[in-house]
Amino acid sequence: MIDALKEEQIVNKVGGRFKLSTLIQKRLAAINAGARPLVDFQSKDKMEIVVQEILQDKIYLDASSQVKITGEDATIGAPPELDLSSL
Repeated sequence: MIDALKEEQIVNKVGGRFKLSTLIQKRLAAINAGARPLVDFQSKDKMEIVVQEILQDKIYLDASSQVKITGEDATIGAPPELDLSSL
């Protein structure tokens, strides 16, 4: 298990266990869809990468429970856009 998830610090940072779960699930879905990690963390475990993104304040949930990326260029960690019209 990821040690950071045992600590209350990450729960408090996000605003509760439900928000933490939502943030992790949504960010994992984005990474699985092809989004690039926002942290330089040497791990193949995507869950560890998401936890590091949260701990390093790279991602957060906005008021409408959407994952937001901190910083200027929010497209870096977004999944790639697919043009399905050519299929």
